[in-house]
Amino acid sequence: MPILKAYNISHQFDNGDLLFEHLSLTMKKTRVGLVGKNGVGKTILASILLGEIPPSNGTVTLPTSFATYHQQPSDLLSGECTIAQFLGKEQVLEALKQISAGDCASKWFDLVGDEWNLETQLNQQLAAMELPQDPYFPCAQLSGGQLARLQLWQLFEEKAELLVLDEPSNHLDTHARQWLVESIKVLDGSILLISHDRELLREMEEIWELSSLGLQVFGGNYDFYAEKKHTEIQAVERQLASVDKQKKRVEEQIQRSQEKAEQRASQGNKLRKDGSQPKILLDGKKESAEVRASNRNKNAQLRQAHLQQREQALKSRQEQLKSQKLYLADGQNRSRRIVSIYEGVLSFGNAQPITLQIFADNKIHLTGKNGCGKSTLLRTLLGNLPLSQGELQVNAPLYYLDQHFGVIRHDLSMLNNLMLNCEGIKESDARTLLAGIGFRRDSVFRLGGVLSGGEKMKLAMLIVSHQPTQPLLLLDEPDNHLDLDSKVMLANALNTYRGGFILVSHDLDFSTESGVNREYSLS
Repeated sequence: MPILKAYNISHQFDNGDLLFEHLSLTMKKTRVGLVGKNGVGKTILASILLGEIPPSNGTVTLPTSFATYHQQPSDLLSGECTIAQFLGKEQVLEALKQISAGDCASKWFDLVGDEWNLETQLNQQLAAMELPQDPYFPCAQLSGGQLARLQLWQLFEEKAELLVLDEPSNHLDTHARQWLVESIKVLDGSILLISHDRELLREMEEIWELSSLGLQVFGGNYDFYAEKKHTEIQAVERQLASVDKQKKRVEEQIQRSQEKAEQRASQGNKLRKDGSQPKILLDGKKESAEVRASNRNKNAQLRQAHLQQREQALKSRQEQLKSQKLYLADGQNRSRRIVSIYEGVLSFGNAQPITLQIFADNKIHLTGKNGCGKSTLLRTLLGNLPLSQGELQVNAPLYYLDQHFGVIRHDLSMLNNLMLNCEGIKESDARTLLAGIGFRRDSVFRLGGVLSGGEKMKLAMLIVSHQPTQPLLLLDEPDNHLDLDSKVMLANALNTYRGGFILVSHDLDFSTESGVNREYSLS
């Protein structure tokens, strides 16, 4: 029996624009991953499937019980809710407190039920989840990673038939990601996972890809999906090559037909001049030849038009499938020492002294659990925070890039952002760089505030890599809100970049593909 069904659903914005239309789907597998580029409508589709927003048309059939994970819920960030309240355990804890104080009212015993060890169990679970061991700790004071762990823990405890998880690993460190993978493996219910995290997508049994073409189903996990996509790209390239050959053959046939027609016309003119054949016979032959030539030309033109349409369709599909390339400027003086830290102690996070030397060509993966001080170290290198003790020497400019790409001004166009942040760059050169990442003609005037996460990433990486000083790049989870295609593109660009960087990322696939050649872990 299907877990979830939708028939002929569409979503239309208030201004009349269609996000998607006539989508039908049936969820039969218990582990399904939903992928697609940012902005294509994955979250809206999930909201429709859960009944949170109605479809513009179509119907949805839901399971009896379901729950969903949304990133950064505003009610927890802005309210006064405690961990105990969020978990629904506040009343039981209060009852235990009253009984311990000597109040033997029956209502307290009714509330406690069989949960006499709740306080001990809860503290053990909070410790295991690396959360504050205080059930009355305010949720608003939790870090992004802690809040994500708390929400996910509560969801997995609900035992719902269907969990819909929207980017659940975005704020999780490596340890918490592994906990999430194991939780997915042992869950009795079903999961619809919206994610760009390949480690999680490898645990799925089926991949749904949402694109402008609709919803395409791939019957396997992420690796199966990636292989199928690669195979399709190769097939489209072969078909384009075949169409190109056919176009050339048709052009050659048209050329030969024209040459033969000219030869026959020339022979007919000679026969007319020498009078060796009757004029009525020559006129008949001429008319018959012209009819045949006209038919051949029409057939050739129809064939040409068909091949042209086929080529356009294939090129459109190729454009959707192929990965863009982002070229970063080459670094200089790659053996030069950029940063030296001797017995440095951070003002927050890691309490252990740090001794570290970084050279211009080092590609460092900075690892450690949430809260250990990775972002603090980057801010210390920039000079925004002091060391509590120890020595720090920085011998070259550094450029910091966070997951929100704050270098981009929302009120400026892409072209103006690039020219403002890259001293001395000419407009023609700026346009050439933007064209290289897919923005040509008037699209360079799109404002920074309307760009998607992937578009901001491409623009920001152009900016930071085309600084005249060739800085060491400090990359603080730049992959956190990117779709799969943008992640792959950024990783490939960093891999071929001949300068250095320090990368904070919990995505092991992404960091490996970025070409890191050193790892430094904060405990």
